[in-house]
Amino acid sequence: MMLFDFEKPIEDLQKQIEKAKETNAKGKVDMSDTIEQLEKKVQDLRKTIYDDLNGWQKVQISRHLDRPYTLDYIEGIFKDFIELHGDRNVADDKAMVGGFAKIDNQPVMVIGHQKGRNTKQRQMRNFGMPNPEGYRKALRMMRLAEKFNIPVITLIDTPGASPGLEAEERGQGEAIAKNLMEMAVLTVPIICIVIGEGASGGALGIGVGNKIAMLEYTWYSVISPESCSSILWRSWEFKEKAAIALKLTSSDMLENGLIDKVIKEPLGGAHNDPEGMYKTLKVELKKMLKDLLELSKDELVTQRVEKFSNMGVYTEVS
Repeated sequence: MMLFDFEKPIEDLQKQIEKAKETNAKGKVDMSDTIEQLEKKVQDLRKTIYDDLNGWQKVQISRHLDRPYTLDYIEGIFKDFIELHGDRNVADDKAMVGGFAKIDNQPVMVIGHQKGRNTKQRQMRNFGMPNPEGYRKALRMMRLAEKFNIPVITLIDTPGASPGLEAEERGQGEAIAKNLMEMAVLTVPIICIVIGEGASGGALGIGVGNKIAMLEYTWYSVISPESCSSILWRSWEFKEKAAIALKLTSSDMLENGLIDKVIKEPLGGAHNDPEGMYKTLKVELKKMLKDLLELSKDELVTQRVEKFSNMGVYTEVS
């Protein structure tokens, strides 16, 4: 398993555990008590480390290569998933996935960014950065959900919308802006969950909802720490300082009233216990769905519009 620099003490203990297990396997010395003590030390040390993470460290965790992606959550939480393809205009954007599914017996439309596990998949998925047709594909699915009166669940995990020239030529800004406008007045419940990276308009393009939540070790911001550092200091060397200044972590976002809930992850992050993360998120989704399904269409739209209208701080000058 890939470990971060701040997890170095854990790596040393894990090496001791491996050696103890090798000795135990040979059968000459009973090392079971030693192994148990070392494993407890690992758990205690991991808890100490993860209780005191800074913004940049949480950004690193959100990018862990073993972290569950949208399709993993769909497989782990939902059933009867039927994937839908294409924007009926240009192409089928592989960086945006979605379709009909059920959470227990409740039909939903689930939509999310999808990254890749290896080089070939990352290229196919464009590193989770949708083109305009990806956002138009998502909007097509949302309209379909509204037609059949079923809730929409979006899973956000992107380093940003595709920044290429072709994306701009095909109307990247317009596609995202239209999603914001249409999601604001969609007459079905919308739940948005940040499961990894939530960067800029690329994330916000499927991020307007009645309920917005973030997993514990995720981030949500107008710009990535690296890009912020390169603009302000002309170098990526200050990315850690930028991450802290941007207030982009889940706890920061909750404190500033920009999200409704922080969903706790397993100790060490979702990649350490994907099955546990699926169970936790499923419970939270069912709670949110239950609350929102009690609201009328007008109430859903009003609540959503007021939610975003109340964000931020301003002063009126006479």
